[in-house]
This record gives sequence, structure tokens and C-alpha cells, in this order.
Amino acid sequence: MKRKFGVDISYSGAWRGREYAYKNLRLGTPEQSYSLIPGYLHMLRETNPGTVVNLEVGEQERFKYLFIAFDASIKGFQYCRPVVSIDATHMKGKYWGVLFMAVCHDANQQIFPLAFGIGDSDNDEAWTWFLRRIKDVFGERPCQVIVSDRHRIINNAVNEVFPNAFHGICMYHLLNNLKNKFKTKTKELEQHYIQTAKAYNLQEFHVLFYTLCCDVPGVKEYLQRVGLDRWTRSHSPSRRYNIMTTNISESMNAALVKVRELPITAFVNEIRLLCQRWFFERRNKAKDFTSKMSKDVEKKLEKRRYRAQIMDIWQFGHVLAVSFSWINYRVSMRWLL
Repeated sequence: MKRKFGVDISYSGAWRGREYAYKNLRLGTPEQSYSLIPGYLHMLRETNPGTVVNLEVGEQERFKYLFIAFDASIKGFQYCRPVVSIDATHMKGKYWGVLFMAVCHDANQQIFPLAFGIGDSDNDEAWTWFLRRIKDVFGERPCQVIVSDRHRIINNAVNEVFPNAFHGICMYHLLNNLKNKFKTKTKELEQHYIQTAKAYNLQEFHVLFYTLCCDVPGVKEYLQRVGLDRWTRSHSPSRRYNIMTTNISESMNAALVKVRELPITAFVNEIRLLCQRWFFERRNKAKDFTSKMSKDVEKKLEKRRYRAQIMDIWQFGHVLAVSFSWINYRVSMRWLL
């Protein structure tokens, strides 16, 4: 305070001022905020028809779990790829708690929030409760994919609630596990691992995987025990598209990091304001679209169309020889037949 505003103030005085501001500007004290939750959720349903909220209390009518899925998220999910990233982060208020979230990508490769949950702890019961609410609201789509870190609790909950969905793991979390286990942080390991994880076909995978295994003894057995299908695109039984990490859910965490210490009702209201602003801005931008494709897809197609114009191509039966930027490629067309 003295360095920034030139004011001398004791720690206790600063703390009392902070608490006073929270009480008067942020919907009361933490205790009062919990008592406001039922009324706030009622008004949320009234002003946002179709929004699903679920409040569960435990012994002595004390708060236990909260689930929110906005109507725009519920209706919009059917137009998104069925790849959902889930994550949790600790709240920083007086009574702590854990924020659960599920997000995916929209057609323009932007974060599309699906559902939020608040629980007392990051445990099996809380994760199972949150995922059951997601399944009740959004159902389970064909070829559903759920992406998370390797946390045992999440794995148990996903297997119980979504037994038919494929559960992939974040390739960056697994990379950190590799570095810690094998005590290596070489750029070669990271580069070869990422290339292997992102390989599109088995032929490309085997070449890259061999190089990766030569870098660090023992890494082959470790990754095979994890399951090649869980961290590679080439072995995945369901399409993961470009969602190989939990970056979208971690970015959602980052967007809420400054409000996680607010009393619970104020915190939920900040989530509503953020999602409402995103949906409003994106709807207005979508009105200017002149094609059925999103701006992101149009840019990628235009870039690839330009590259295709300067490629030299020769056909030999079912094989195409492609020369681009001094690099030669061989493309088999048999899979199209």
C-alpha cells in the first residue's frame, strides 16, 4: 500500500478493510453468501430458461455440492465435437472448496464452457456426483471422448459414469510424468514425445516411437503400461481431433483465477457474467459469417489452398509423390478406395 499509494497501514487494518469491502460489495460475508445461494439459483433459472442447476446439502442442511449448466451450453454442445476436457481447481475463499468444470471447443476453436460444479473436496464421491450431473444433462454422445490428467480419482469416476466413452489423458501431463520418472528434461525427449503423440497414422507413429524409445531406456515399457491408445492420436479408438491436452480447461481456470477467492454466490455470479459475455460476443460475430464454416476453418482452408497451388505432384498408381518447399512426401491413396 505504501509503495503503490503512499499510505501507511498495518496488516490488521488492511485485512479489516478487505473484509469490509467483501461484505458490502460482494454480496455479504462468506457465511451470508451461502444462505443466498438457493434464492440466487432460483432467479438464475427464472431469467435463463433451460438452465439446469442442482444444489445438494448434507447433514444439518449444510452446503455440499452445486452444479450449473447454462441453457446456451446445453443447446450448443450438439454442434461441438464430442471431446470434453474436465479439470478441477481449488477455490481460495474462507471455506475453500473445489471448482469442477467441463469444457470443449466450439466450431471456431474457442473455449466452450459446458458445466461447472462446486464441491467440498477433490475426491471420488465429488467427481462421480459431478460427472453424473453432466450425463443427466448432456447425455452420452456416440464416440464420446473425455480428456483429463492421470488422476486416479478422475479415472475411477469416468469409468463408473461413462463406461462407453473413451477416456484419454493429457499428453503434457504424461510428459511431465516422464521427465520426473526418468530424471531427464532434454529437448529431444520432449520433441520426439510430442511428435509421437500427435502422429496421425500407425506408420508414422512406429517410426517416431522407435526414435523416442532410443532416447531414454525404459520409456517404451512405461508408455505401453500407460496404454498407447490413451495418449496417442494414432491409437485412439475414438477421434480426439486436435484436443490432445487439457489446455482448454486449464485456460478456463486461468480466466477465473482472480475471482476464486470471492464468497460463493459472488463467485457463481462471476461465472455467469463471463459465460454470458462470451456467448453474446460470439453470437454477434457469427452474424457476420458469410459461409457455413467458421472463420478459423476458413483461414485454415485458405492457407492450405495456397500451399496446394505451389506443390508439384506426380502420380504412380495409388501413390502420389508430392514436392513442397524442397521436401518430398509420398502419399498413399489406397485408404480412399
